[in-house]
Amino acid sequence: MSFGLTNAPATFMDLMNKVFKPYLDQFVVVFIDDILVYSKSREEHERHLSIVLQTLRDKKLYAKLNKCGFWLDKVSFFRMW
Repeated sequence: MSFGLTNAPATFMDLMNKVFKPYLDQFVVVFIDDILVYSKSREEHERHLSIVLQTLRDKKLYAKLNKCGFWLDKVSFFRMW
């Protein structure tokens, strides 16, 4: 993302919505710069997480490990819709 882009959050969110379109509201929610992966079981979550990480890799997109949380039982997440 170009530094100083005035609509960077909206541009990034649009890109993430396009990248994860097949999975949105099935097991992925994107909000600004957050990607939330949710599942009903640990096994299902492992599969979903693998899909999300592989999708990022395929699109040559990267996440900072220190900003990621894995295998959390609960999260506080803001969703407007």
